[in-house]
Amino acid sequence: MTNEGIHRRSFLVGGVATAITATATATAEAQAAPRAAVLEFTDQWTKSTGLAELLRRAGFTVVPLDTTKAATAQGVDLIAFGSFTNNDSRYTGYTAAQAASLREFAASGRVVLDLAQSDQFGAAVPYLPDGTAAVRTDSDYDTVYPTAADHPLVAGLRVVEGRLFTGRATGIRVSWETVRSWRSMRVLMACAATGAPPCLLEAAHGTGRFLVGSLTVDKCFDTAGAPVQPAAAVQDSVAFFTNLAGYVRRVRAGTAPAVVPTPMPAEAAVGPLVGHVDETTARLWARPGLDPVAFPTWVCTVRAGTTTRTATAALSTANDNTLLATVTGLRPATRYEYSIAPQGGAPGFAPLTGSFTTSPAAGAPAVVTMGLGSCAPSTPNTVWTRIADEGCDSFVMLGDTPYVDSADLAVARARHREFLAQPELARLVRSTPIWGTWDDHDFGGNDFHGDHSGKRANRTAFVDYRANATFGHAANGAQLTDRSDGEGVHTSFRRGPVEVFLIDPRWFSRTEPSWADPAKPTCLGRVQWDWLRARLRASTATFKALATGMIWDDKGNAEKDDWETYAHEKNAILDLIAAERIPGCFLIGGDIHVSRALNYGPRVGYDLWQYIVSPLHDRTIPSLNTPHPNLVHSAVEPHVFLKLVADTTVSPATLTATWITRDGRRLFEVRRTAADLGHRV
Repeated sequence: MTNEGIHRRSFLVGGVATAITATATATAEAQAAPRAAVLEFTDQWTKSTGLAELLRRAGFTVVPLDTTKAATAQGVDLIAFGSFTNNDSRYTGYTAAQAASLREFAASGRVVLDLAQSDQFGAAVPYLPDGTAAVRTDSDYDTVYPTAADHPLVAGLRVVEGRLFTGRATGIRVSWETVRSWRSMRVLMACAATGAPPCLLEAAHGTGRFLVGSLTVDKCFDTAGAPVQPAAAVQDSVAFFTNLAGYVRRVRAGTAPAVVPTPMPAEAAVGPLVGHVDETTARLWARPGLDPVAFPTWVCTVRAGTTTRTATAALSTANDNTLLATVTGLRPATRYEYSIAPQGGAPGFAPLTGSFTTSPAAGAPAVVTMGLGSCAPSTPNTVWTRIADEGCDSFVMLGDTPYVDSADLAVARARHREFLAQPELARLVRSTPIWGTWDDHDFGGNDFHGDHSGKRANRTAFVDYRANATFGHAANGAQLTDRSDGEGVHTSFRRGPVEVFLIDPRWFSRTEPSWADPAKPTCLGRVQWDWLRARLRASTATFKALATGMIWDDKGNAEKDDWETYAHEKNAILDLIAAERIPGCFLIGGDIHVSRALNYGPRVGYDLWQYIVSPLHDRTIPSLNTPHPNLVHSAVEPHVFLKLVADTTVSPATLTATWITRDGRRLFEVRRTAADLGHRV
């Protein structure tokens, strides 16, 4: 063998040895405990912390982030920002000053995890590379869904009824804020089953990754290290961060799955929805999801046998690309089929279809079965199917339908879309007349009153997504039938023997002195009071429901959003009923996550009842089931609605109220006759 041959063989062997050594080194590094630099603090809201401890439990070696050093000089594999860190200048200062080094850090095969909450509207993550973006917004959720169930960060996590991170402390929202918009990122977890809004997204940069989210799964311990979450919730958090440790190793080794970006959804289509229906008129609503410039005019066609009625409606950009058609010339007590389609058609677009039955003629003997409920879920729930199965021919949403809890118009509209998109509810509203009012959470937030500065945005979203007969009043006091800017959302409607007055106790409260007692604040405002007084005097309905989300007595806690706070105006309403001898009146409330029936005795010349129904969702508040001298029935049960049957085919006419759960259980029932409610028979 020549020297050249020997030299060549030596070179080849050396090359193999070098490759083997490099592979062994890479394998050892991939198997070594990942290292994390953490920036977190105990925040002022949850009074909790835990990111560093959870990372340690997951196998990380943890050091504090040195805010004087570049990201690339931290000597770690993961830089992690805990939830709510954006409220500390260390986060905002570091991410602004070190944006370039954070990008370089990720590009070199490392991971940045950012759980900082925005607590503001439109806060963009500042250091993401060009072409990648995530914009947070102020909306809070208690639900998290595994959008990418096979991803290393998601696979193997405990799933309960399709959701992640269940059973956590009620004072710490599971996703505080969400991501409103994104670009070149994959959605891994979302706060709705539809996949939006996201609460954890992934972006690739070089050989590394950025993780941007709004989860509070790091908030598990108090400052002394004691758990503030149930044991199972802490274990869920440990499991997530254990997944993160494996994910960091895979990123470091170059074996993490490729990032296939999730496109932002196209315009969300919602509806159709049947709104206000009386004897001769129906209002039909939809958000069809098509471009309002290309398809500005829509035709609604209503049929019963050989009779056809049509109406046109504009797809309104001012009302979040929704339409509201009003069809007239209908017959009482008649079932109609309808379809909604763009004028001239649209390629591939199937008309929106449904049905409804008009109200019985006023004064004609009839049986009406109306459902009512408050405090509703924005996740799939069979309570809506039960309402239909019970034969409810109409339904009234009494507020917190949905939970908005924001003054951001985009967020409020998104919450209404998510609510109406739930499959069971979507089936109900396309063929059942729906009316609605609001309570505190869809008005603005818990225990909010008329002095809430952000209320106008929530009114805009409310009228965009409802089809009531009227929407409060204009500046001149006239009732508004269109969806323009106005004051309040009060309205009324009659369905056969029942007239419902949906009173707005939110918009006007605390905005002026009371018309009933100038030394005290108003609840209704003068214009709404004049409207209610006139409508009550004019009503010929056998039964008259005075309905609000707010209950008509004291809640029994420190909150002030109840009628006892405005007892001077409540008493004026009841005094009017007594003085004018208006028969058939009863009260309806919601809000308190407890169901109750109270009889106040002959307060208005006959026994006055209040029916409280709450919640449609699964969260009860047992402490609000307080003793009361007039309490007849109560139940602390989830998923409850009120079935109200008014029957004027018998004499005397009867009104039967039954509280029913989604599994069909009857909790209690109150049956009254027209004679019991002040009618002479």
